[in-house]
Amino acid sequence: MNKQQTNLPSKQDIPEDWFKPIGKNREKAEDVVRPSLSYWQDAWRRLLKNKLAMGGLVFLVLLALMAIFGPLLTPHSPTAQNLPNQNQAPSMNHYFGTDNLGRDVFTRTWYGARISLFVGLAAALIDFFIGIIYGGVAGYKGGRTDSVMMRIVEILYGLPYLLVVILLLVVMGPSLTTIIVALTVTGWIGMARIVRGQVMQIKNYEFVAASQSFGAKTSRIIKKNLLPNTMGPIIVQMTLTVPTAIFAEAFLSFLGLGIQAPHASWGVMANDALSTIISGHWWRLFFPALFISLTMFAFNVLGDGLQDALDPKLRK
Repeated sequence: MNKQQTNLPSKQDIPEDWFKPIGKNREKAEDVVRPSLSYWQDAWRRLLKNKLAMGGLVFLVLLALMAIFGPLLTPHSPTAQNLPNQNQAPSMNHYFGTDNLGRDVFTRTWYGARISLFVGLAAALIDFFIGIIYGGVAGYKGGRTDSVMMRIVEILYGLPYLLVVILLLVVMGPSLTTIIVALTVTGWIGMARIVRGQVMQIKNYEFVAASQSFGAKTSRIIKKNLLPNTMGPIIVQMTLTVPTAIFAEAFLSFLGLGIQAPHASWGVMANDALSTIISGHWWRLFFPALFISLTMFAFNVLGDGLQDALDPKLRK
């Protein structure tokens, strides 16, 4: 029997665009073909799309660079007094003016940035290590161990934070080391709670059970399996801890319980300038207050951006 001939077009007669997806179908096809991104690559891509968070990150990078190299841009010392040049307005010789002792406010501002950033980062790192160890052990062990450890956390959390800090500063004496110790005595509690909650959720996953079946130690399971999967919330918490510590240091220095003269600090500079506002020397208070506000705003918007970028529920 002869095969019936059909009028179907041959392969050469079909245009090349015949099988190309159109509109949304084309975008879906490109998503399938596009190589998959890792968790951190996808988080960075989403963070780049957040203009406000990236603006905060750029400001913090510039602030860190100016804290390192800013004092080198002028020949003035942050502590040397020059009474004939006291309370001079901003000029090309003194970019931010001078204070009542003739000290250059520009140089002192960047030295104050060094202290503020150091205190904030040191407090965040100490909270990080204490929080992940304490919260990781409590969340993984569970049961009675978790109950006892969390009761201790609740007792410390119930203590007035500012009262504890001021009491330690009075007993130990005001210094940079004392401020860091005072800020971290109870500052790690928030980090420990976050880590505990994340570990309690992840410890029931199959890959953790597999490690347990192979006889892995508790420290290895926490280090290799649990902590890497909780780094997103931990990084966000660290980002929000830094501005809290910076503001606390500036507040304590403003009260006279923090950094002592002749060392420069944003809080010390604001305290020294407070009595001169009426006399019209606005620059002495304006610049330290400006950088305190901008630094806290930059860290907070960066933390919000990281929270959205590291949220696995928003990953596409």
